[in-house]
Amino acid sequence: MNRPVLLVIAHGSRDPRHAATVRALVRRAGALRPGLRAETAFLDFDPPSVTAVLGGLATEGVRDVVALPLLLTRAFHAKTDVPAVLRQAPPSLRTHRAEVLGPSPLLVAAVERRLYEAGLAPGDKSATGVVLASAGSTDPEAIAAIAETARELRRTGWRSVRPAFASAVTAGGPPRTGDAVRALRAEPGVRRVAVAPYVIAPGRLPDRIAAGAAGADVLADVLGPSPELARLLLERYDGAVRAAGRVAAAV
Repeated sequence: MNRPVLLVIAHGSRDPRHAATVRALVRRAGALRPGLRAETAFLDFDPPSVTAVLGGLATEGVRDVVALPLLLTRAFHAKTDVPAVLRQAPPSLRTHRAEVLGPSPLLVAAVERRLYEAGLAPGDKSATGVVLASAGSTDPEAIAAIAETARELRRTGWRSVRPAFASAVTAGGPPRTGDAVRALRAEPGVRRVAVAPYVIAPGRLPDRIAAGAAGADVLADVLGPSPELARLLLERYDGAVRAAGRVAAAV
């Protein structure tokens, strides 16, 4: 199998910062792997659509594509939207689906990078509580994955880490960002509170996270085109290529 094209599939947003950030991330990943063709497509709002990119690749004679969902958890988009759109691929294309990005130690490292860039230092960890604020999901698997990432972040030395959601709270799920900030304020030994958005690109929900962080001392940036995220894209791509090779060898 020749080296497949990497197709990064993002959700899309009415906020133009979203698409710009996604494209910057894909360019950074491509720069780390000279010779790898990396394309970007969106499920909604932003061009090009996934079907348009797949159709164009088929017209060019491309045979293999690794479709990588630019998603942090396996929730509705990963389980429903992405498989549905990939089923519309031209029959001449072999599409190999990569895993979603999370959980991964590289995501924990990217969160820490953003916290340090926001003004914190490694020496601040023992007195800082962190709200790991994600967009939110009703999917139990996604909620569990976010909780796992919060635990892994806590193990790096932060005083406390609490997951939170920007969107509506589900029964038994994490609280809203502002509620998590207030809860950390009440924890013994927490002298400052930081909010770390666990989202990839700017948009409506990250803005809601920022509004909920009004009571925090530090607000980090979204993960964006961080070097850790760029490396993670390539890790997921390589994993899908290896899996496709095993399947081809078994046939």
